[in-house]
Amino acid sequence: MTANVKPIPDGYHTLTPYLTIRGASDALEFYKKAFGASEILRLNTPDGKIGHAQFKIGDSMFMLSDENQGCSSSPEALGGSPVTLHLYVTDADATFSNAIKAGAKEAMPLENQFWGDRMGKVVDPYGHQWLIATHIEDVDPSEFESRMKACFEAQPA
Repeated sequence: MTANVKPIPDGYHTLTPYLTIRGASDALEFYKKAFGASEILRLNTPDGKIGHAQFKIGDSMFMLSDENQGCSSSPEALGGSPVTLHLYVTDADATFSNAIKAGAKEAMPLENQFWGDRMGKVVDPYGHQWLIATHIEDVDPSEFESRMKACFEAQPA
């Protein structure tokens, strides 16, 4: 390792999501339309699929690739994904709407939440779940439990 090389490259945070997708090139175009992603790097395999790509949404880097038999599987191959990506934006309503227009499906309506976020969930056309949120209220942590209880009590049985 060269002495001047940073262990975490500029522009990256400690944790970087890496998405495996069936149709990664189309997914990258979806992320551009839905979330304003910008493409940083794309490495195509000889058959034209994405072997590795890096893109950025806001100040966060993401990586993605096409699924590869024996190496990585997409949510479609697995029958869904237990992972949800949480995306903070300045205008959750606009981003949520952009995601739906770009082809995402609503999984949870966009609403004000008891913990102080306006948030909803979409599933992108490639099976990945995205929570889209804007922080709208600083809630004192001592209020979380009572607010959560009130929220659950208000839900139908």
